[in-house]
Amino acid sequence: MEKVLMKGNEALAEAAIRAGCKCFFGYPITPQTELSEYLAKQMPKRGGVFLQAESEVAAINMVLGAAGTGTRVMTSSSSPGISLKSEGISYIAGSDVPCLIVNVERGGPGLGSIQPSQQDYWQATKGLGHGDFHLIILAPNSVQEVVNLVTKAFDLGEKYRMPVMLLSDGLLGQMMEPVEFPEITPSQADNSAWAACGTKMEREHHIVNSLYIEALDLEEQVKRRYERYAKIEETEAMAETYLCEDADIIVTAFGATSRVAKSAVNKARAEGIKAGLFRPITLWPFPKAELNAACKNAKAVLSVEMNMGQMIDDVKLALDCRLPVSFFGRTGGVVPSPKEVLEELRKLNGGAQ
Repeated sequence: MEKVLMKGNEALAEAAIRAGCKCFFGYPITPQTELSEYLAKQMPKRGGVFLQAESEVAAINMVLGAAGTGTRVMTSSSSPGISLKSEGISYIAGSDVPCLIVNVERGGPGLGSIQPSQQDYWQATKGLGHGDFHLIILAPNSVQEVVNLVTKAFDLGEKYRMPVMLLSDGLLGQMMEPVEFPEITPSQADNSAWAACGTKMEREHHIVNSLYIEALDLEEQVKRRYERYAKIEETEAMAETYLCEDADIIVTAFGATSRVAKSAVNKARAEGIKAGLFRPITLWPFPKAELNAACKNAKAVLSVEMNMGQMIDDVKLALDCRLPVSFFGRTGGVVPSPKEVLEELRKLNGGAQ
């Protein structure tokens, strides 16, 4: 299979088309604009629809409408734009329709910067809209994994009838790496039981709706949704481990930061420090069992993030606070260096050089 050199945003867009995405609705914002530009050129040529909406709010509601027909649909934005979409995302979750939402994160809060960041972890995993609901959150750490997870995202969304977010960042979006596009197996999802795609006078009407006037009706709907979530937590958590079998110190990191952390782990090993890396690929569901298995011989954990410490609480909860968990991060769009992470590992190891 031939590899091609592509920028992360453009590779994501190409992967979405190959995965069967037929509609894109969005609004330009740095550092994800190349994704929209690529789709604007390619979608009309390849049987799809590209529409630049008048705002992020309009775009996410267009996603709701198209997703309600059972069509594969996506939107993308960067941090402030995702905030504007949050109400619509809640409507999509409440309507039980699948779609793909891409967040190419940048520094915040507010307008912040256009530099890469991981400051939207809380938003993605804890508070992306009002009400009781979750999104499946996928966090790639390379351009190739961006490509691989796009199809996975669409498939998971259709399997569980829910929105899925691919949490990228300005580093992954802007970097160029060689990638190959795997052969796509056509989706076997059956939308006929719920999609509002026209009856042809052959079946009952389907209604896509998130409004329940009676409180007990809404409660029952939410409870059924959480039964689905429990199954997802049990079966869909994904993580990567590296040199964890004999590690005294486990570094936890996700997305692009995990590449920095892996380099630091290798440097630490060269100095005789038994370090390992645990990388959650699904941020929700958080891979709790996998983290505990990786930490079975560990004495300490170091959470490395491009923020002020947002994943660290999930790490502590997953471990039931049985191990000390330290934090090192850079924020505002500053990318931590392997040297900085290595220095933290030295401290945890008692100052070994």
